[in-house]
Amino acid sequence: MKILSVNAGSSSLKFNVIELPERNELINGYFQRIGIDNSFYDIKINGVKKKYEIELKNHIDAVECLKEELIKNNIVNSLDEIDGVGHRLVHGGDIFKNSVLITDEVLKECEKFNELAPLHNPAMLECVKAFMKVMKDTPMVAVFDTSFHQTMEKEEFIYPVPYEWYTKYAVRKYGFHGTSHRFINITIKEKLNRKDLKVISCHLGSGASICAINSDKVVDTSMGFSPLAGLMMGTRSGDIDSSIIKYIMDKENKTIDEVFSDLNKKSGFIGVSGVSSDSRDVEELANEGNERCILAKNIYCQKVANYIAMYNNILGKADVICFTAGLGENAKDYRKLIIEKIASLGVEIDEEANNVTGKFKLISSENSKIPVYVVPTDEELMISLDTLELIK
Repeated sequence: MKILSVNAGSSSLKFNVIELPERNELINGYFQRIGIDNSFYDIKINGVKKKYEIELKNHIDAVECLKEELIKNNIVNSLDEIDGVGHRLVHGGDIFKNSVLITDEVLKECEKFNELAPLHNPAMLECVKAFMKVMKDTPMVAVFDTSFHQTMEKEEFIYPVPYEWYTKYAVRKYGFHGTSHRFINITIKEKLNRKDLKVISCHLGSGASICAINSDKVVDTSMGFSPLAGLMMGTRSGDIDSSIIKYIMDKENKTIDEVFSDLNKKSGFIGVSGVSSDSRDVEELANEGNERCILAKNIYCQKVANYIAMYNNILGKADVICFTAGLGENAKDYRKLIIEKIASLGVEIDEEANNVTGKFKLISSENSKIPVYVVPTDEELMISLDTLELIK
């Protein structure tokens, strides 16, 4: 069966087509600057990537263009050959605990979460509607970033604020990157042939989160009510003292929206280093002696280490630690520094084994009390597998 997996942003659309159950990727692509000047898209097929410049006024234009590419590249003769479409949606609130077939009623429920994820959810829903317009008879599935984390106990997801904020306004920890953490949990269980693993999953990319998982159940996760919480990231601050917000508003005569924009877009790696939000740039300049880049790298690795140590305690000792996503899969120096900062847990790296990028591999030494693995994530495959399961 051919499954189309879709990951839309406010001005972007990533997709791929996977043939299941063979797990054979037939094509992938990335539409960018939708609704903005100089829009373009990339298509990758048979290992060859091509870029095309085209005017994309909205997501419907992108969907129509995607349709043409699938036919032109002989992926399908018509869209009727696509058996299902899986859509990544950032927020499912506490309503959607699993992936679901998309109906008009589901869309209405999802629209209620727009105020919880105003930067992502509306655009993603518009993309879903665009596909439903073009592919009227094709079943579609919503896969939520938040659903995997709905297994958290109340003690973990309730904030110590006035309880009415939760009952009236749904203020609670939701967590994100759930599709990736779920994929990592499934993969490491299969690789180790274990069903009862206590896993610390470290999704480290431009956005970053850590998840503590006990036998398929999320115990805790670092992101919270929004993706701003938790770890320092490419442009996000992660956890800070909330009183800083009012203090900066007063000092710089900024509105709360302006301060939150700073925390979301001008903090993290770019905020501390002053040069880049990309960890690779920061590492390169740190190696050249740039003090702020050295500081940014050290702060980042310490924050990750702190969460790993805390989650190891919550789990009563983890069985395995997994590194995934762009930085986690590819940045051996960051992994090394993080592991050195959790030496008190008896974790020890094998430097030769750690010389790996983008491949499943054990990178801890034989003496390490907790094994550490690099586990490449594949959210698109997870979306496709969910879609296949539901449309069957």
